Amino acid sequence: MRRPIPARRLAASAVLAAVLLSGCRQEMYDQPKYKPLARSDFFPDERAGRPRVEGAVARGELRGDVRRDTGKNGTQLVTELPIPLTAETMRRGRERFEIFCAPCHDRSGEGWGMVVRRGYRPPPSFHVDRLRQIAIGHFFDVMTNGFGAMPDYASQIPVEDRWAIAAYIRALQYSQDAPLSEVPEERRADLAKRPPAGPLPVPGNQPGFPFNYRSERPKATRQ
Repeated sequence: MRRPIPARRLAASAVLAAVLLSGCRQEMYDQPKYKPLARSDFFPDERAGRPRVEGAVARGELRGDVRRDTGKNGTQLVTELPIPLTAETMRRGRERFEIFCAPCHDRSGEGWGMVVRRGYRPPPSFHVDRLRQIAIGHFFDVMTNGFGAMPDYASQIPVEDRWAIAAYIRALQYSQDAPLSEVPEERRADLAKRPPAGPLPVPGNQPGFPFNYRSERPKATRQ
């Protein structure tokens, strides 16, 4: 029969275990490190936060293709999409557009998103002749660097997604301005059978909207 362990030995073991465990925790918790904006005695300028090493490129920020990464060829805007145009590109472009762009530009690209209806400065419609004819690099450049009241989205939207959005904007423009000659002949009969589209609903005539967006400038409101 095994003899019971004396109480003193159990207590000593418990104390030793507590000391060892607390030592490990404190060593990991209080490890030497600099906190943001802390002072450093190691560097001559006493700044703990160090500037980037000149010439260093952070992971994911290498610009190997200037046209793709800036939307420009020298000083000229890119006129052709520099990424493959696929169904997945368009799907991704639509998804990102409705997340980041539709709040101001609305889903059709006419410029009357919910933020604008609540008083923000309205952007131009994507369907005006100037933007229909402008190079596709313009949309990428605006998303990257901002323009007017629109801030830049370079930190929120990766390069590939910015091009996907630009491609989707082109699709939106084409959907409102495609000539009948571009429709395959076997599908033109189907279009002729469709009834003419009725007038679009006017948000200003619906509860919850502060103004008629087709006839008035947006007005700031408080609710």
